[in-house]
Formats: sequence, C-alpha cells, structure tokens
Amino acid sequence: MTHEVNFDGLVGPTHNYAALAVGNLASAASGLTVSNPREAALQGLAKMKFMMDMGLKQGVLVPQERPHVPTLRQMGFGGKDEEVLARAQRESPLVLRACCSASAMWAANAATVSPSADSEDGRVHFTAANLATQLHRSLEGPFTWRLLQKLFPNLNHFAHHEPIPCNTQTCDEGAANHMRLAASHGEKGMEIFVFGRSALSPGPAPSRFQARQSLEASQSIARLHLLDPKRTMFLQQNPMAIDAGVFHNDVVAVANENVLFYHASAYVQDISEKDLPAGVHVIKVKEEEVPLADAIRSYLFNSQLVTLPGGGMVLICPTECEEIASTREYLKTIPTSTSPIHSCHFMDVRQSMKNGGGPACLRLRVVLSDEQIANLHPRALLTATLYDQLVQWVHHHYRDKLHPDDLGDPKLLEETRAALDDLSNILQLGSIYDFQKR
Repeated sequence: MTHEVNFDGLVGPTHNYAALAVGNLASAASGLTVSNPREAALQGLAKMKFMMDMGLKQGVLVPQERPHVPTLRQMGFGGKDEEVLARAQRESPLVLRACCSASAMWAANAATVSPSADSEDGRVHFTAANLATQLHRSLEGPFTWRLLQKLFPNLNHFAHHEPIPCNTQTCDEGAANHMRLAASHGEKGMEIFVFGRSALSPGPAPSRFQARQSLEASQSIARLHLLDPKRTMFLQQNPMAIDAGVFHNDVVAVANENVLFYHASAYVQDISEKDLPAGVHVIKVKEEEVPLADAIRSYLFNSQLVTLPGGGMVLICPTECEEIASTREYLKTIPTSTSPIHSCHFMDVRQSMKNGGGPACLRLRVVLSDEQIANLHPRALLTATLYDQLVQWVHHHYRDKLHPDDLGDPKLLEETRAALDDLSNILQLGSIYDFQKR
C-alpha cells in the first residue's frame, strides 16, 4: 500500500502579524495587528485531527526556534540574549520581526518532495527550500533540512538534499510551487514545477511584486531528485497573477492523483491535455466563474485536495470560501461534476488565513509506502493520544494575544524556549534546537 501523508507545521508560539511577506495581500492587510497564537495552533491541530479522523495518515512538523537569537547575533546585536532582543527592537524592529516569524508553520514551503515511484534510485527525495526572496523565510532552510533527516532517517528509503544555493538566481519556495499527477499515489507520475521567472533567460515578468521561484531552482531540484525528463514539466506563472497577489502557485492551483484544479489566469502558457498523463481530469475555473481576486481572497485553490481511503476525493476548504459568493456558488457545482471530487469540507484556519496561508499552506505532502512509513521517526505521525498531548501543550505554553511590539519581551523568549524544549521531549526529537545545545 502507498499513502499520501500530510505533514502539517505546528503553529509556533510567536505567531504574529508583522506584514513581512511582500506580495502577500492578506499578510499586508493584517500587518501590525494583534494575533492569537494559542487559537492559531489549536486551529491547525483541529485540521490535522480532522484529516486523521477521515482515515488519512497525518504527520507533524515542529515549529522553528523563534526568536532566533543566533541570527540576531550574526547581524551585529551583542550582549546577553535579553540584551540582544532589546537592542534589536530599539535599533531595527523589522529585523527583530523577521527573526521572530512563525512562518515555518506553512509547511508547503518547507521542501520539495518526490516519491520513490518517480525517482531513478527508488528513494523518496527531499530538498529543503532556501526561500531566498524573504529574509524571515530564508532563515528556515538549515533547520528544515535537519528536521527532515530526523523524521525520515533511513537513507535506504530517503534521500536528503540541502537547500540549493541561496541567491537571487536560484530562489526556491518548495512544494508551494510543485504539483504531481499520477493514476494513483503509488504509480509513476508527472511532476510539475511552477516558476515565476528565469534568471538566465528573462521573459515576461511581474511589475508590482517579485516572482519568487526561479526556473533554475526548479530545474536543479528535478536533477537532484533523479526525475525522468519525459515526465517532468515546467510551467511559468502568469505575471499578471503574481501582481494580483498570487505569490505561490498553490494560491491558484492544486493537483491530486489524476485531478488538476486551477484558475484560468494561473499560467503564461495554456495547459494542453496532450502534454499530461492519460486519464487526467482537468478542471479549469474561468474568470467569469470565480474572479481571480475572489480566488485570492478565499484561497479556493489553497484547499487540500485529498483521496479518501475508501476512494473518491474531497476538498478541504477554508471557511472563507463559504463567505464569498462566487466561490460558494462554484463549490456547489463540484459534487455534481464529472470529476472524482465528490464533496467539500470547510475548516476554520482564520489565524493562518489572516497572515496569508490557507489549509494547503499548512501541509507538506509526502507519498510513502507501508515500508517507508515503518521507517519514519517513531513519533512522526499524529495519533489520538499525541493529539491530546499537543492540545494540552498549546494551552500550557501559548499566549492568546501577541502584537509585533511584544517580540522584544524577554519573557516571550523564555516562554518559547520552554515550549519547544517540552515539545522536543514529547516528540522524542532530542536536542534539536540551537538553544538546547549550549
């Protein structure tokens, strides 16, 4: 048996609205308002439990260490840890906010993953994303690489690649710009890499916001993962869509097994069914059905599209899709269409949505066989018992209010370190964080 396992990022204790993500309209709109880290983490856990209760296998990715004092020290802020925070808040609050961001919660950006069915050596390949275009996200790659090695330790089954060189020519945003089509999860498929620009062959480009994914990064990952060039496709994002707020492909498209669901404004080139594997159901949503602006506001295409154990697919949509007329009416047509999608469920992840991340942003998809699952870290997958432990952990450690101005509070540093220390014990990860190695 082969399964798609969704590894969701646990929302970290410093979840806040600092408006760091240029080009992310929801993030900008919520900037410098009060967040609720406790509610955010509980909403994420509730979504994980919902998936598990449907019979799907669900994994957990831990938050990264924030505030990240080592980075602040690299940037010239010295003294004791609390003095580092105070000086950074006084002299460069934007840098402090970047070093406190809980953005690793959006695990779709953690890495690009190719299943063993697609790779030449028959292993699952992981390349941690470098996230080079945004300071707060560029800090994540090294820890992500270490964490994935901890969770997927057996090198007979898993291959781990460090983030590719972190620069403007090889910007990589992970699985948020990657899709896969196959008759079933366990069969050989076609991997689709979506890029915003080519660093070496300039072409159409956005004028308002930066294109985050480079073609050169996508091509590098395809080579690292030992993919068949005949089953690899590279699509360019529509610059107009990027300027409208489509900072990642997963804002306008989602694929699952033999279904490709996307907005008509997503790409520069038309997608021809002759270029896709046989039997693929292409669902192209027209502008008159769902305007691009509504797709971005609702995160319709950032829904999780999953196959149930008993067959058939469901969409896990944010509740915002019910509140916007065009998406609400469009989703009514889904169960009656000829596609394999037979139902929609709505999840409240508003704390994440206010920062620009929907249900699909919160998860990294990993296709695994039963044997590969048996070789995971023993506490990598969510169980009912672990869910209860994590809910209690959140209630014990998380604040229910946090403003970006609070990030220099030395008590917050103490609280987050205590929380992460406790979590690493719950998940049996050992001393995985920098502060634990002192």
